[in-house]
Amino acid sequence: MEGLERTGHMVEYQCRSGYCGSCRVKILEGSVTYREPPLAFLGRDEILPCCCCVEGDVRLDCGLAGEDEGLSDSLLK
Repeated sequence: MEGLERTGHMVEYQCRSGYCGSCRVKILEGSVTYREPPLAFLGRDEILPCCCCVEGDVRLDCGLAGEDEGLSDSLLK
Protein backbone atom coordinates (compact mmCIF):
# COMPACT_ATOMS: atom_id res chain seq x y z
CA MET A 1 0.00 0.00 0.00
CA GLU A 2 2.77 2.42 0.91
CA GLY A 3 4.48 1.81 -2.44
CA LEU A 4 1.28 2.60 -4.32
CA GLU A 5 0.72 5.77 -2.31
CA ARG A 6 4.35 6.85 -2.68
CA THR A 7 4.14 6.55 -6.48
CA GLY A 8 0.84 8.46 -6.73
CA HIS A 9 -1.53 5.54 -7.42
CA MET A 10 -5.20 5.75 -6.49
CA VAL A 11 -6.21 3.01 -4.05
CA GLU A 12 -9.11 3.26 -1.62
CA TYR A 13 -8.53 1.97 1.90
CA GLN A 14 -10.07 1.83 5.36
CA CYS A 15 -8.57 -0.72 7.76
CA ARG A 16 -5.11 -1.28 6.19
CA SER A 17 -5.19 -4.79 7.69
CA GLY A 18 -7.03 -7.03 5.19
CA TYR A 19 -10.39 -6.98 6.99
CA CYS A 20 -12.54 -4.61 4.94
CA GLY A 21 -11.44 -5.22 1.34
CA SER A 22 -11.65 -1.52 0.42
CA CYS A 23 -8.20 -1.56 -1.21
CA ARG A 24 -8.98 -4.61 -3.41
CA VAL A 25 -7.38 -4.28 -6.88
CA LYS A 26 -6.98 -6.65 -9.82
CA ILE A 27 -3.54 -8.13 -10.39
CA LEU A 28 -2.75 -8.49 -14.09
CA GLU A 29 0.78 -9.93 -13.88
CA GLY A 30 3.05 -11.16 -11.11
CA SER A 31 2.27 -12.60 -7.71
CA VAL A 32 1.94 -11.68 -4.05
CA THR A 33 1.92 -13.53 -0.74
CA TYR A 34 0.31 -12.82 2.61
CA ARG A 35 1.82 -13.33 6.07
CA GLU A 36 -1.69 -14.08 7.33
CA PRO A 37 -4.63 -14.93 5.05
CA PRO A 38 -6.78 -11.78 4.67
CA LEU A 39 -10.32 -11.93 6.05
CA ALA A 40 -11.82 -9.97 3.13
CA PHE A 41 -13.15 -12.00 0.20
CA LEU A 42 -10.84 -12.01 -2.84
CA GLY A 43 -11.37 -13.19 -6.38
CA ARG A 44 -8.64 -15.23 -8.07
CA ASP A 45 -7.32 -12.12 -9.83
CA GLU A 46 -7.54 -9.72 -6.85
CA ILE A 47 -5.13 -8.66 -4.11
CA LEU A 48 -5.24 -6.48 -1.02
CA PRO A 49 -2.28 -4.08 -1.26
CA CYS A 50 -2.68 -3.12 2.40
CA CYS A 51 -1.43 -6.50 3.62
CA CYS A 52 0.26 -8.36 0.75
CA CYS A 53 3.95 -8.86 0.05
CA VAL A 54 4.95 -8.39 -3.59
CA GLU A 55 7.00 -11.16 -5.19
CA GLY A 56 9.00 -9.33 -7.89
CA ASP A 57 7.36 -7.08 -10.48
CA VAL A 58 3.57 -6.89 -10.56
CA ARG A 59 1.11 -5.20 -12.91
CA LEU A 60 -2.07 -3.94 -11.26
CA ASP A 61 -5.30 -2.45 -12.53
CA CYS A 62 -5.10 0.85 -10.66
CA GLY A 63 -4.50 4.34 -11.97
CA LEU A 64 -2.46 7.35 -11.00
CA ALA A 65 -4.14 10.24 -9.22
CA GLY A 66 -5.62 12.59 -11.85
CA GLU A 67 -5.35 10.01 -14.64
CA ASP A 68 -8.18 9.08 -17.02
CA GLU A 69 -9.95 5.90 -15.89
CA GLY A 70 -9.19 4.24 -19.22
CA LEU A 71 -5.47 4.40 -18.49
CA SER A 72 -5.28 2.28 -15.38
CA ASP A 73 -2.64 -0.39 -16.01
CA SER A 74 0.31 0.17 -13.63
CA LEU A 75 3.62 -1.69 -13.34
CA LEU A 76 5.26 -1.67 -9.92
CA LYS A 77 8.70 -2.94 -9.04
